Amino acid sequence: MSFMKKMIHYVVLATFVMFSTLSNTALQAAENNPYPTVVIADYVFGCMGSNGQTRQALEQCSCSIDVIASIIAYGDYEKAETVLSLRRLSGEKAAFYKNAEQYKSAVDELRRAQAEAEVRCF
Repeated sequence: MSFMKKMIHYVVLATFVMFSTLSNTALQAAENNPYPTVVIADYVFGCMGSNGQTRQALEQCSCSIDVIASIIAYGDYEKAETVLSLRRLSGEKAAFYKNAEQYKSAVDELRRAQAEAEVRCF
């Protein structure tokens, strides 16, 4: 094999190894944090809006969603957030979600996780 062919072979091999490593790292990060990135970002932006646009608020709000994610599965978080959003509406449909006992436990679980996050992070 000529020198040039060996170099191309090594470059291709190194590139493959690098991309494989990056892909594995990204997959591990996704597995360790089952909440979608957009949900995390939305939570942090909203939290910072309430607590100030500072570096300290960023760290506290990031900590907060991490604590919540460690306590509540994403599906339960999503259900509780949906119910809370629907409760903010007015009218007959909102009244159903405000009074429905079947959603109370999901919302209560989220509130407990938020309280724990408040204690640990703020």
